[in-house]
Amino acid sequence: MTIPDVSYLRREKAGDVIVDIHVIPNASRTQADGVHDGALRVRLHAPPVDGKANLALAAWLADTLDIAKRHVELVRGQTSKRKQLRVTAAACETAKWTALTLEQR
Repeated sequence: MTIPDVSYLRREKAGDVIVDIHVIPNASRTQADGVHDGALRVRLHAPPVDGKANLALAAWLADTLDIAKRHVELVRGQTSKRKQLRVTAAACETAKWTALTLEQR
């Protein structure tokens, strides 16, 4: 499957895909909610305490793309609202990228 041409997804040379996300923690439920400064805005139900929000975000992304959690890792923004997650090249071909495009919602 091809990666959609949106500002918050970009393919690296090794074949991995970086997902730029702007997190809003402590939301009533976890869901994608538009674009903020070129990043996918995600309202996250988890609190920003002890890395719980980071784990919840990675789990949400894996679930949304329908891939295993081991294929998603946080690479930047451990304590920031702006985060970058990497989806491994092994999972990129089977990931359901259209689930992240806001037009499909």
